[in-house]
Amino acid sequence: MNKYLSYYKKAKDELGKVIFPIKEQVRSAFISVFVVVTVISLFLALIDAIMSVSLSSVMN
Repeated sequence: MNKYLSYYKKAKDELGKVIFPIKEQVRSAFISVFVVVTVISLFLALIDAIMSVSLSSVMN
């Protein structure tokens, strides 16, 4: 039983060391990720459209 209490105390101490992000940091990270994913998606869609058109012109 003493082993479990020691484990619980150490886990609680470690959790106290964690620094959770504030609301503005979470919002900023979300916006950054959203912008990067959107730009990459648009770039890949453009490349796909170009390759599709070029392949269809080669096939015909």
